[in-house]
Amino acid sequence: MINTDILIRARWIVPIEPDGVLENHAVAIQSGRIVDIVPSDEIATKYRAPEVIDLPHHALIPGLVNAHTHAAMTLFRGLADDLPLMDWLQNHIWPAEAKWVNPEFVRDGTELAAVEMLKSGTTCFSDMYFFPEDTARACLEIGMRAVVGLILIDFPTAYAQTPDEYLHKGIALHDDLRAAELVTTAFAPHAPYTVSDGPLTKLRTLNDELNLPLHMHVHETAHEVAEATRVTGQRPLARLAALNLLQPNLVAVHMTQLTDAEIESVARSGASVVHCPASNLKLASGFCPVHKLLQAGANVALGTDGAASNDNLDMLGEMRIAALLAKAVAADATALPAHLALRMATLNGAKALGLDDRIGSIVRGKSADLVAIDLSAADTQPVYNPISQIVYAAGREQVTDVWVHGKRLVADRALTTLDEAAVLRKAKNWQEKIAGADKRR
Repeated sequence: MINTDILIRARWIVPIEPDGVLENHAVAIQSGRIVDIVPSDEIATKYRAPEVIDLPHHALIPGLVNAHTHAAMTLFRGLADDLPLMDWLQNHIWPAEAKWVNPEFVRDGTELAAVEMLKSGTTCFSDMYFFPEDTARACLEIGMRAVVGLILIDFPTAYAQTPDEYLHKGIALHDDLRAAELVTTAFAPHAPYTVSDGPLTKLRTLNDELNLPLHMHVHETAHEVAEATRVTGQRPLARLAALNLLQPNLVAVHMTQLTDAEIESVARSGASVVHCPASNLKLASGFCPVHKLLQAGANVALGTDGAASNDNLDMLGEMRIAALLAKAVAADATALPAHLALRMATLNGAKALGLDDRIGSIVRGKSADLVAIDLSAADTQPVYNPISQIVYAAGREQVTDVWVHGKRLVADRALTTLDEAAVLRKAKNWQEKIAGADKRR
């Protein structure tokens, strides 16, 4: 008999690698890592553990990877709805950020986001926001996995005054997190239209040494592309290519405006695309050509964007929208099947973030970032194909248990490292302050 820390027996396991479903199997976990996946009726003869968890009606999947969000913006959820992107940003979000965003805001907003994400099965998120030190600190205390963006933007904010200061603070945070298991870093220049060539060139030079993911909004709207072409004479992707930033570590978010030639160049470069369907729909930004990108061989992941433009951080919902939207855009019911949508939300996201050697699939040696989804509810019965039920029918309320690096952060729908009531109280305090200030204007 081999001693392990945890044994999880599930009705179905969806490993992602390889494709398919394992019925009545179990996962053995030791020191936060997966050591074996074996049939449930064999586990008792091979392993013993002080903690044995039975999930007789559940699918066990890799933790969902939200490859693009702005976690702290949960505190702006619903603040400025039903507006196009640039009106939403310039006249509502950026002024609100200038007034309210500080380390306390970021920490409280990140905690609120973590409550929502963990309870809906997200174990890792890639963040782009100010005061990333506070995002990182919150995640380390919660035990949640994150890739915190080292923000870069041309104009001054409460976080930094110049591009050099943004870069200096970012490198310092990267150095502080070198030994962290759960929190890593990515460079996060906001967008081509908010970061000029000089800072992008400095960033590229730094990243030639560090080789971090480079997380950026790119080709989000037709207006963005048209303005860039008018001002610079180049489409944004062409400009990034000229700056030698169209590389395998580029994580290009949104990408709703792409020519066939651009799709081919992205695929050839090895860059990843993060599709944010709900946010793109709400802001009427356009449609990411997911089917064409996948056919070209590009790595396509999924993200929610921030709760201020989505308005939730529900990756189960995002998978369903992505799968349905891809079919309509391609006029092909086979364009994005359920198993591929789930892969986009797990392993493809991990690959985009440079974490596919650690997470994204249930494989021996990888971190035990796992999610249990109860499929016994009427909403998901009968079960012919558990992957189809997860993508097309399951709701986030069916997530019962979540592990990150073998630590159970959600146990029978209850958070174990966060005081949800306290987090909600802080969110209400922010709402009262922000709404009260708006009324006084």
